[in-house]
Amino acid sequence: MNTENLYIIIPAKDEGKRIGGVLRHLQMLNYHNVVVVNDGSNDNTGDVARSYGATVVNHLVNLGAGAATQTGIEYALSQGAEVIVTLDGDHQHLPDDINTLVNTLHEKKVDVVIGSRFLADNDGIPPSRVFYNKIANVVTYLFTGMLVSDSQSGMKALRAGFAQKAAIRRNGFEFCIEIIRYIKLHNATWCEVPISVVYTKDTMSKGQGLFTGVKMMFRLMKSF
Repeated sequence: MNTENLYIIIPAKDEGKRIGGVLRHLQMLNYHNVVVVNDGSNDNTGDVARSYGATVVNHLVNLGAGAATQTGIEYALSQGAEVIVTLDGDHQHLPDDINTLVNTLHEKKVDVVIGSRFLADNDGIPPSRVFYNKIANVVTYLFTGMLVSDSQSGMKALRAGFAQKAAIRRNGFEFCIEIIRYIKLHNATWCEVPISVVYTKDTMSKGQGLFTGVKMMFRLMKSF
């Protein structure tokens, strides 16, 4: 796989203890265009990312996962990216799956590939996350008419042409549904592929818990 015009975007807040493992893994797989968006971290996330050779783009204050993802996408597009992959900074997503997403993007000639935790044999997914995702999938269908098995996946591969048309406006985690809405709006082609996921006590303390999810749903209802 040619990685010259492939950019990997990692939104990160207070991931100083974990992001080094992600970046080391990416280095082992020879991914070089890695952009860490340091979203107002209170720790050494930015310093750790730089020590592994990643490009670091800083938000002075925490703006949210959606805003950080959009900042990373804009940077990648400015550098001539043809394909953009997003993944989490806590090593919940495995960089080994990037190859599957990108190859599928090219082989199926689609605009977007969504990595789905629920198409793979991921027995370790906490019941609370399974429950929340089912609710989010229903909300996604109501807002977009699209049936997606993992509407809240943070691991996606996007063609540059689609990314240019899909400017993320939602700062929080609701941006995942916003991207799916853009797929519908622009009549983009898409598919899902199974990905692995790793949950630890640290990763469970971050991201979309039930309370965060309920707030997100209310924001979606007001905005769409």
